Amino acid sequence: MKMALTRDFRETVQARVRRDAAFRKGLLSDALEAYLSGEATLGKELLRDYINATVGFPKLAGETGIHAKTLHQMFGPNGNPTTSNFSEIVAYLQRAEGVRLEVRPARPNSRARRRPSRGSPVRATLTAMGH
Repeated sequence: MKMALTRDFRETVQARVRRDAAFRKGLLSDALEAYLSGEATLGKELLRDYINATVGFPKLAGETGIHAKTLHQMFGPNGNPTTSNFSEIVAYLQRAEGVRLEVRPARPNSRARRRPSRGSPVRATLTAMGH
């Protein structure tokens, strides 16, 4: 017998994002880590959830100058944001959250001068910005 859920999963996640700062920052960090590690679809889905639960697409559009419909498309399953747009969005989300993103290789490479191969795992860390 299949049990019906009383609340949509996305609504549950968004409610927790609104009330739990550590969870919210973790969601942003996980989204960026997934995106930068080559899991663009997962990263975009997590970022979409984060944006919906925090600043919202209309405010993000106003802050970045990118139309809300375009933002929705960028973070949709077939979306492909340009590096410039993605960087602008991430910069705004960092300011709004009061954090700074630091990206490092997930595993330190003993050959520091070599570039990581495509799709190398990264670790995205958010740190509080000083005021």
